[in-house]
Amino acid sequence: MAERWDRERVLALAPDAPSQRAAQSLASGRGAWAADGAAAGAAGPGVLWGECRGGAATPYRTVIDLSGPAYRCSCPSRKFPCKHVLALLLRWADGAVQHDDAAGAPGWAATWLAARATRAGRPPPGQAGKPKDPEAAARRAAVREARVASGLAELDRWLGDQARQGLAASQQAGYGHWDDIAARMIDAQAPGLAERLRALAAVPHSGAGWGGRLLEEYALLHLLAVACQRQAGLPPPLRETVRSRVGFALRQADVLAAGPPVRDQWRVLARRDLEQDRIRVRRTWLRGGQTGRDALVLSFAPAGQGLDDSLAVGAEADADLVFYPGAVPLRAVVLARYGPADGGADGGADGGPPAGGTIAGLLACYAAALAADPWLDSWPAVLDVTPARAPVPAVRDPDGDAAPLHPAAGDCWPLFALSGGRPVTVAGEWTPRGLWPLTAWDEGGRAVRL
Repeated sequence: MAERWDRERVLALAPDAPSQRAAQSLASGRGAWAADGAAAGAAGPGVLWGECRGGAATPYRTVIDLSGPAYRCSCPSRKFPCKHVLALLLRWADGAVQHDDAAGAPGWAATWLAARATRAGRPPPGQAGKPKDPEAAARRAAVREARVASGLAELDRWLGDQARQGLAASQQAGYGHWDDIAARMIDAQAPGLAERLRALAAVPHSGAGWGGRLLEEYALLHLLAVACQRQAGLPPPLRETVRSRVGFALRQADVLAAGPPVRDQWRVLARRDLEQDRIRVRRTWLRGGQTGRDALVLSFAPAGQGLDDSLAVGAEADADLVFYPGAVPLRAVVLARYGPADGGADGGADGGPPAGGTIAGLLACYAAALAADPWLDSWPAVLDVTPARAPVPAVRDPDGDAAPLHPAAGDCWPLFALSGGRPVTVAGEWTPRGLWPLTAWDEGGRAVRL
């Protein structure tokens, strides 16, 4: 069974404050739960289930897979997780749910758990990614390659037009200026290009130096278009990077089947949640204790639904990771975990700060990565620094080197409050516009999400 969570970690899953209050009331209410239980999971930390009396004649049935965590409730609530899920987790956190491996989950809960395990299961060795009709799949792939090639040619012409016309009118141009060409890339089945193009609309309004930044983005798009057109002559790792930037996605099953697993004691350094086209994205940065290797684990969820919360910031996880191929392999997927994560900012004791580096060391690593992948726009950073707000928000290391904070994160008051003018260990993302701080460690060695 998984290590028991604390109430703070459970309440952090709530979609809003009213859900927190309703869940706390429901968890403490006498007679609200007709039945509940817990047991070890078939291939994970454990499962919880419960039947909660409500307004309907039939109790609401709630089941939770702690390995995700993932939840299901029969109530009509549109909130995710609902108050019944949160209340059951609170009861478990308080020790009110009885653990019984022998009895196991009731049939209705076991059915959902089995279906979830089937959906998450890996195909047999040698069968991963094999299409049912190889000839039809080859025809579809050829059609897509032709569409992408046509879209790249059109993008290159558009970029040439922008360079000839100049950038002065970009500040007056509306979002449609970039949306039109982005929509054309969607038609060409190149969603990666469309995403980069839509992001350009904010550059002319990003402050001093915007012209240089916009020209850099145009140059990177041109380089990507040319690289994709000439991908046959590229080294395989770089070819994989180019195709992924354009929008050729690899299926997770194919990655798991092809890549060798890397087992390590992975330290969860930081995470950042983003909204992209009504999809929530969680970026979780890890670092291996033995290998020293950095990894980026992505999870996705529709708006209003919960994201994977199994990797708590500051925790350590003994796990196998499989890395996506590329010139700078950072993105990874968790293949297997050996026991629950240890500690973290979202619950449990923390093992103290990781070893921090210098700003010069960070920039040297980032420069080497850019040489291999010119489109890399973020890089993991762990620094021993002192934050300062003047003359501009920045961090300074013991060698006297300074690095600016990202303009959107410059007013990161939790970082300055935690530091109080003293050195701290900070983890975050290094970007072309500065450091985006995401985690800092307090005097007691506990991870604090910023």
